[in-house]
Amino acid sequence: MARKPSSTPNRSYQVADQIQRDLAELIARELKDPRVGMVTLQGVEVTPDYAHAKVHYSVLTGDPVKTGEGLNQAAGFLRNGLFKRLHIHTVPTLHFVYDRTPERASDMNALIAKAVASKAKDD
Repeated sequence: MARKPSSTPNRSYQVADQIQRDLAELIARELKDPRVGMVTLQGVEVTPDYAHAKVHYSVLTGDPVKTGEGLNQAAGFLRNGLFKRLHIHTVPTLHFVYDRTPERASDMNALIAKAVASKAKDD
């Protein structure tokens, strides 16, 4: 017997996006930890069973390690806030991971600018 295709094939992506939006709002408005400053959520990866969510973040100012400690310590509080907002059977356990992509992009831009400047100087 053939399996019926899912009516919402991108459901895990939709749930991850909703978690990202709700977490950003919860962190900005309700989290009072002084270690957590200006945080940008880069993305959320949810396991297929919705048991765990890996939340990638970057910081504009402050120490990323201390921010990660604050976020991981507040994970239960944030999960409880998600439970009140999301309408899914299982709200995932949150795991915060620092995302170095903005740093790498900045470094690459600096290298490109340096190469262009040296090329223009040679011409």
